[in-house]
Amino acid sequence: MYNKDKSVSNITDFEGQVSLDKFSDSDRIYFQSMAFETYAIDKKEIRSFAHQILMTPRSEKINPVVISASKFEQRLQDIPQKIISQNVQDVLSNNPQTSADLLQQSGQVYVQKSQQGGGSPLIRGFSTNRLLITVDGVRMNNAIFRGGNLQNVISIDPLSIDHTEVILGPGSVVYGSDAIGGVMNFYTKKPQFTQDSMVFSGNALIRYATANNENTAHLDFNYGTSKFAAATSISINSFGDLKMGSHGPDEYLRNQYVDRTNGQDVMVDTNNPEKQIPTGYDQINLLQKFRYKLNQSWEFDLGLIYTATGNYSRYDVLTRFNDTGDPRFAQWYYGPQKWFMANAKAIHRGNGKWYDKMIFSQSYQKFEESRNNRSFQEAKLFQSKEQVDVHTTSIDFERRNRENNVLFYGAEFLDNRVGSIGSVFDIDLEEREAAASRYPDGSSWRSLAAYANYQWRLNRKLTIQSGLRYNHIWLDAQFRDQFFNFPFEEVHLSTGALTGALGATYLPDDTWELRANFSTAFRAPNVDDIGKIFDPSPGTVIVPNPDLESEYSYNTEIGIKKRINDKFTFDLATYYTHLKDALVPRDFQLNGQDIILYQGELSQVQAIQNAESAIVYGVEIGVQYEFNDHLKIYGHYNWLQGEQEEIDGSKVAVRHVSPSFGDFHAVYQNDKLQLDTFVMFNGQFEFNDLAPSQQARPYLYARDRNGDPYSPSWYTVNIRSSYKINEGLTATAILENITDQRYRTYSSGIAAAGRNLIFAIRYAF
Repeated sequence: MYNKDKSVSNITDFEGQVSLDKFSDSDRIYFQSMAFETYAIDKKEIRSFAHQILMTPRSEKINPVVISASKFEQRLQDIPQKIISQNVQDVLSNNPQTSADLLQQSGQVYVQKSQQGGGSPLIRGFSTNRLLITVDGVRMNNAIFRGGNLQNVISIDPLSIDHTEVILGPGSVVYGSDAIGGVMNFYTKKPQFTQDSMVFSGNALIRYATANNENTAHLDFNYGTSKFAAATSISINSFGDLKMGSHGPDEYLRNQYVDRTNGQDVMVDTNNPEKQIPTGYDQINLLQKFRYKLNQSWEFDLGLIYTATGNYSRYDVLTRFNDTGDPRFAQWYYGPQKWFMANAKAIHRGNGKWYDKMIFSQSYQKFEESRNNRSFQEAKLFQSKEQVDVHTTSIDFERRNRENNVLFYGAEFLDNRVGSIGSVFDIDLEEREAAASRYPDGSSWRSLAAYANYQWRLNRKLTIQSGLRYNHIWLDAQFRDQFFNFPFEEVHLSTGALTGALGATYLPDDTWELRANFSTAFRAPNVDDIGKIFDPSPGTVIVPNPDLESEYSYNTEIGIKKRINDKFTFDLATYYTHLKDALVPRDFQLNGQDIILYQGELSQVQAIQNAESAIVYGVEIGVQYEFNDHLKIYGHYNWLQGEQEEIDGSKVAVRHVSPSFGDFHAVYQNDKLQLDTFVMFNGQFEFNDLAPSQQARPYLYARDRNGDPYSPSWYTVNIRSSYKINEGLTATAILENITDQRYRTYSSGIAAAGRNLIFAIRYAF
């Protein structure tokens, strides 16, 4: 409730009751609530309504509320970008093993996997460090997020998630660097207050899957009072070796694997080529959150998250063979991937003069990861260990200067510190010696930014949203490495980036939704771009390059949504992105040499460079038809294309542009039973459709009639079911890939699960 002339405001309690003593009898009071029409009335007239104000919903069908576009609540239909969301019920129904699987099950995010302990999302032709991940509003991307496939999303426990919101397309105005292709926002369970003296509730779940012998146990609970609440979540996962399907390319089968017997590496014939050895791993996920409500104006939150995996093998690398027919590696595995986040927030509801709501956040994150590899029949195990400490301070404001216009603004500071060490361990002699580290030890990456985003609702039909952000990046690194004679000892980067967005949504009536958006986005070079040393493929080594600048994208999106007879909904989005000065690996020279010795092998020297431009464009289609309250069908289809210009002017495919893909579902639901029968499908990439980097990795793909690698099309038929046995107990049974197809998602180094029976039982208390 507020008065525009005097900037006086107040909010209701949990029962919707409020004192209006702040207002005089002559004041005109505006009553405002998200997704409802703003109502205005003079205070003296309220008595005639028995002191009760009834709010009118703005729309029956198209009024979900999201917070990802501005960090504050907005109606989805007011946002000019496409946002997809999944709630906790979707998680419980789908029962994803990881958060990467959760994204893939949306039917609108593509996921690549190099091993079972992984999942690298692709959104609108972009991946890895051109996508941004946030957890509870804190960016997860750090200074060593790389251009190669990333596995960090598996650190987010899907069973601790309350809901996800994925922005398809750029988000640099609100989120800064890296948000070129999209922003994946994960919001974990929030402690819930109660009006009772004390309420304790929770969920327990156990799950088993046949394709990888998965065993998962989960427990979460909430303790709440009127002012204090706490939420706890614990998940323990154990995944065995993954079994692929029986109908598909023979190139995906693994007939042999390496075992170490009596101090020697030997090839072992497998009695089940469909079993991918070694791919199993374990994981633990812990979450603890607290909320304290001091009064109607102040709230304080604290969230603690810790996740850790065991060792997990890089399966795609272990399938490589050298010219002699021997495996290239006997071992290649990631050490435990650990992530800790402490996130403290203070939330204040203001009086409307400078802001109506303020969120101040201070967070700390610690990332740990390692890489370990040993060549076949060699004793030297090369190891690199990395640690990144990230401090984030942000402050965000929301001010509604009229009932329809909103200003969002804020500032953010990030400080990344990178620790990196390398060593070689002789497994026969049990001796260790120093070796080149992957990154310059002690390097730093810092960012300072301010942004403003204004939503202007001209009338009931037309809303315009615009925004600007300025970001400044500093990077410092020292190269004092006795293993390489670099022509420089240190790198200092200081660069700024201005990004903007302008969009509009138009609602001709309750059945139409039209939107258009133009925006720019950027990615600043990080420590991985400037300072890493590693081998991306056999005979190639990436070396540091201090002469880098930010890459920029220019983006256009147009969307249409139509509802017919409250039963049929059609959704269409088209987009076009131009990426300029793209940071990509290209041939390079180190001290005048284009070939050097790296880990005992002569390797072609490459470095990350601002070498090219690229365009990506596509169409996304969604349909839904509701027969009645119990039965509906829906589906998605995604088509995209991309090309990048090489230094010589030639045009080639963009690496992270996926084949066309989508899904189609038929869902029946009543009070106790839910059945979801669905098909997932994927188009084909011929050899000429593959990016050059993928053409050079035949071990990832099937072979065509000419012996060239290609990515075959595939489909799976699946059924999910859940049955509510009683108020507390629910059983879920899922049969995936019923026809037992053998397939790999594009660019993946591991085949997906074959026929897979998943059984879970959940008890709510």
